[in-house]
Amino acid sequence: MRSDRPKPIHMICGRAMVLHVIEALHALRPTTTALVVGHGADRVMGEVSKLAPAWSNLAFVEQVTQRGTGDAAAYGMTALPGDDFDDDSTVVVLPGDAPLLLPETLDELVATHVANDNAATMLTSVLDDPTGYGRVIRGKDGDVVGIVEQRDATPEQLQVREVGTSIYAFRRDLFGPALRQLSPDNAQGEYYLTDVVGMLAGMGHRVGTVEAPATETQGVNDRWQLALAERELRSRTNRGWLLNGVTMLDPRQTFIDVTVQLGRDVTLYPGVMLQGSTVVGNRCEIGPSTRLVDCRVGDDVRIQFSVGEQATIAPGTVVGPFAHLGPSSAL
Repeated sequence: MRSDRPKPIHMICGRAMVLHVIEALHALRPTTTALVVGHGADRVMGEVSKLAPAWSNLAFVEQVTQRGTGDAAAYGMTALPGDDFDDDSTVVVLPGDAPLLLPETLDELVATHVANDNAATMLTSVLDDPTGYGRVIRGKDGDVVGIVEQRDATPEQLQVREVGTSIYAFRRDLFGPALRQLSPDNAQGEYYLTDVVGMLAGMGHRVGTVEAPATETQGVNDRWQLALAERELRSRTNRGWLLNGVTMLDPRQTFIDVTVQLGRDVTLYPGVMLQGSTVVGNRCEIGPSTRLVDCRVGDDVRIQFSVGEQATIAPGTVVGPFAHLGPSSAL
């Protein structure tokens, strides 16, 4: 990311990237959510702990030396209550940089996993250009036999377009022991989580898959991918408000954080930016070219060509054009 800010807490639509991933778990209501942290651990833990939803039951585990995804998963398992060997519950493993995951997709992943009594179930995507991703390798019968990382793949395996997304559901009593058998004997000298899939398949256990669109499983590794993820998430957010009684003259020029709340019959003109914990009442007209950050706006308010931060605006007030409302302003 070329940044002093750790990647998991780069902001997308008003929320840290990793918090979007945690929010995607809400349909599953996890008993424990273990967040494995490494680079910038203190800063990540500090910011995430303040904003993580209570239902997530969040626990932090620090991976002091980064030795691969399999090693990270093993650290994460230490935060789960109980014993790996006699617990057949489901463990879901997610990367912290996949902010476009939908709760419905994770719900389908776990439902498929449980219904088929799988040892592991992977979320996969088919990409036009799979460069950089681990390839899903299937046998002649179509069953998954493993995942091969790009650096370790043969020329034939590199032609496969179905890729692993680093999103899994595992049966705990099989997953824990498998993690303990991982070896760093590969091109990167790391413990690959993907090797667990081949290990379980090789032991005769069932490995299933659920396919998801690439736009949903795309990870974020640089500022360009961050911008693409933000554009997709803003489109989803705007569509949700449009279907819930908000008018936007041009959704492409309307920017609403996922943390914002809007009333009914609100009209948003081009160039509107609503950020942070802003709340807008019913029948308001906002814009054009207006930015509100952490503001409280009553019903029937009109604001145009203005900027407000932590301001409170009473019902029926007309603001602007060209007003600046500083912190703690009250109209």
